[in-house]
Amino acid sequence: MIDSTWTLFLDRDGIINKRIIDGYVKEISQFVFKDDFIQAMPILNRIFKYTIVVTNQQGIEKELVTESEVATIHAYLINSLKEKNIKIDKIYLCPHLAERNCNCRKPNIGMALNAKKEFPDIDFNKSVMIGDSISDLIFGKNLNMKTVFIADTNNYVKSDILAYADFFCADMMEFTNLIR
Repeated sequence: MIDSTWTLFLDRDGIINKRIIDGYVKEISQFVFKDDFIQAMPILNRIFKYTIVVTNQQGIEKELVTESEVATIHAYLINSLKEKNIKIDKIYLCPHLAERNCNCRKPNIGMALNAKKEFPDIDFNKSVMIGDSISDLIFGKNLNMKTVFIADTNNYVKSDILAYADFFCADMMEFTNLIR
């Protein structure tokens, strides 16, 4: 049973905001919150102790967006949600290219370990990872989290995802309705 001792880990693009297919959010005007996220989060904030965002942002190392621009987008994200009484405790990001295979890039667990340093009472066995890609799910499984695959019209279920997802949901509200 999920309760107030649990932590919610979220991917960013495709979960919190609308994903730009084959592109990157480079400025605030491109960052569009998903309606189901806005609808679900007040409920999820009451259920989970912490809400942590873990996001791969290789556009930084590709020099398509700067770290400063991403920081501005994240400040906008946090402040916009605060106005709606929605809490995100922390955003962790990996700026590195996929081929580097650094420890901070999902599916590797560096961002979660950083979260654990900052919030020592996080228990990965009492955590949920919600994402829309295989790397999100493997990240969660690498830490023994429960995993939720959000399968919307912009992604599709591959057979290998079946091995990593504990739940398949059309959107965040479907997941929210499952656990409350």
